[in-house]
Amino acid sequence: MRTPLEVLSGGERGRLMLARALAKPSNLLVLDEPTNDLDLETLDVLEEMLGDYEGTVILISHDRDFLDRVVTSVIVPEGNGRWIEYAGGYSDMLLQRGEDITREPVKAAPVEEKKEAPTAPEAAPKRRLNFNEKHALETLPKTIARLLAAIARHQRTLDDPDLYRKDRNKFDEASAAIAKAQHELAVAEDRWLELEVLREEIEQA
Repeated sequence: MRTPLEVLSGGERGRLMLARALAKPSNLLVLDEPTNDLDLETLDVLEEMLGDYEGTVILISHDRDFLDRVVTSVIVPEGNGRWIEYAGGYSDMLLQRGEDITREPVKAAPVEEKKEAPTAPEAAPKRRLNFNEKHALETLPKTIARLLAAIARHQRTLDDPDLYRKDRNKFDEASAAIAKAQHELAVAEDRWLELEVLREEIEQA
């Protein structure tokens, strides 16, 4: 406890700063690369504490797996000063964008060769929904309802037969907005259906 800060290792300093930040009462945490130099045990503790945190966490991290396990939305730079928020973790963002933030298409996971099962396999632990999947199941219905309302609103604008003649810019904006909302709706519905099927499979297992 009395060890000078200057002799602590990077991991020890990281754990100390996290302990101080999480010990203080707050409703907002800003964490910049919190997983650097942390061991696996500390990473598990950090994940649990962030999952139980009742406030807002703004997290900057290159650890994609940690983001998938912890965050409920990802904000991504799209270029030209534009930032877009995607529901879910890093993997969910890739599915919605269809490409990585480097603009490279998302590659499918390599197919592994089938191997013969061992003669006495150990029972695999039961699959459970992680924090991010549970949150997506709870929030996606609201996202779908919001997108449906937006589509209906834009459609009412486009229902004006004289809109194109009266206000071309408004027509173009409404057309682009409804196309974007329809795409986001399809992605959200597919994701919700995928998670709902997974939930039912887990409950029936």
